[in-house]
Amino acid sequence: MPNEPKLFDDTPQWVCLECGYNMIGEIPDICPFCGARHDRFLTWDEAEKTYRVIVRPVNDYVSQLLSVPKLGLEHAAYRIETEQGAAWIDSPSAFNRDLTPMQAILFTHHHFMGASNQYRKLWNAQVRLHELDARHPLSASFDVDLRFTSDYIVYGIEAFHIGGHTPGFTLYIYRDVLFVCDYVFLTESGMRFNPFGPERETRTRAQRIHEVVKARHLETVCGYNYVANFSDWLARFESLISKRTE
Repeated sequence: MPNEPKLFDDTPQWVCLECGYNMIGEIPDICPFCGARHDRFLTWDEAEKTYRVIVRPVNDYVSQLLSVPKLGLEHAAYRIETEQGAAWIDSPSAFNRDLTPMQAILFTHHHFMGASNQYRKLWNAQVRLHELDARHPLSASFDVDLRFTSDYIVYGIEAFHIGGHTPGFTLYIYRDVLFVCDYVFLTESGMRFNPFGPERETRTRAQRIHEVVKARHLETVCGYNYVANFSDWLARFESLISKRTE
């Protein structure tokens, strides 16, 4: 559109096709997240033309956001409709300006910042990330409006600092839905911890997750690449945390 403000012409931004990480500023030789070479990068506007963020309903107030075609590792983000406003849990890697605006992006951890800086600028959205993850070099180029250090509630969404997978890892609960991102992976035989982090700390802090969720009346779990029934998920999770390490 001729009168549309050019919000993003001032700073170059690149998207890694291997992992989906967004790099802000001059093009690096390799992706700082996965190590892919720069010939595997697209400019953000090329990525916007190639990848669409689609919205898939989970229930009446939660939707899953996914890039089509799949962008790199392709993590899901989630939109929550509340009485106070709309919020995202994590951010898509692809930027699509025609999505419905929201008021806040609440991050589980710094691995899935995606194109959050562009969505923040487009909609004047507030970005929240735990202080311990906001200090990480991968977060340095991204705007974080609120660096929290403890559990909190916003828009009726409860945030619980867990740690483990990353120092600032945070899970969220809204009504009967748990947002746990990639702390654990579902497998054909059950469940396993995310191996990309400190193994001992990840396992130890999983007990905190269990303490938070075990007495809740939850129905659904939203993970980084799945949506699951909570009862089934909890049975797998309890089996996982009961196993001894070798």
